Amino acid sequence: MRLLILGGTWYLGRAIGELALDAGWSVTTFNRGASAPDLVGVEAVRGDRERVEDLRRLAGHGPWDAVIDTIGFVPKQVLNAATALESVVGHYVFLSSVNVYTGWPNEALDDTSTLFACPPDANASFGVELGYAGQYGALKAGCERAVVSVIGTEHSTVLRPGVILGPREYVGRLTWWLGRAARGGRLLVPGPHSRPVQPVDVRDVARFALLCASSRVSGTYNVTAPMDLATFGDLVESCVAVTGAGTEPVWVDSEWLSAQDVQQWTELPLWRTNPGVWKVDSRRAATAGLRCRPLHETVVETWAWMNSGGTAITGDGEAGRAADHGLPPKRETELLLAWQQARQAGGKAGRPA
Repeated sequence: MRLLILGGTWYLGRAIGELALDAGWSVTTFNRGASAPDLVGVEAVRGDRERVEDLRRLAGHGPWDAVIDTIGFVPKQVLNAATALESVVGHYVFLSSVNVYTGWPNEALDDTSTLFACPPDANASFGVELGYAGQYGALKAGCERAVVSVIGTEHSTVLRPGVILGPREYVGRLTWWLGRAARGGRLLVPGPHSRPVQPVDVRDVARFALLCASSRVSGTYNVTAPMDLATFGDLVESCVAVTGAGTEPVWVDSEWLSAQDVQQWTELPLWRTNPGVWKVDSRRAATAGLRCRPLHETVVETWAWMNSGGTAITGDGEAGRAADHGLPPKRETELLLAWQQARQAGGKAGRPA
């Protein structure tokens, strides 16, 4: 197999490259070379996805059996990439997001749920009135349309991951919980213990993307763990166990936390009470070959990576997201004290279910 990866040095793109090289594939990557070193063994082509002439120059390095686009965000840029590569790639795999659904995170979703409307040639300013999350989803939906409009449905695959965790995570979700558990003491945790969660391991997404590329699996697929695979309690207990700091989880009622203006998704990463956030049906992907490892394994191996000197990409923009995640220690202490006082006064207890 000859594979082209648009990206290839960050989180998911790097995981795809590692697996492809391990399988003996010939791998070309296309990126600016500004964020991280290239994987040893790839042919690195330098260029900017915003420049049409760079994309045309890239095409001269082909042909490839498949391309996996891990960095597409602006429809017009994806349209240009697909147009430049259409004659030199056999199959096109595009990494999208569950954010393309207008109902996320408020509704249960499957692969046929309603998408945002966005033209395939939209620029980066499209959908600004939708807010950050809505605009991101709309632009990703436009990127999907850009790929299909050029490549066609038979020779393209669209993957829509939810939350991706694992080694080299740069967003700061699992890494924050692990770092906090390692500090010990009383750990504030949003209840209930039994709340289902569906994060998917970065290596499982990478493996499925490569399967789609090599077997030319066409169509669109939600890429999440099964809804019954793990709970928030499993996540926290795994973090506590693997860090070994004797941390004591204190389960706090989610309604009470919301009343204290604790920010969901960021101050307490992965906590969100919207009814559809962890109700994404990915059975179609499972039928096509997606396999998801236990969440505990992801936690253990992410902690091992953190303790082996592993560092995530940092910087501006997307690379700076970790700074937005986590509850400051002083704030956590204040909340734990207030929760204890509320319970003593007869408030609701958030206990494991």
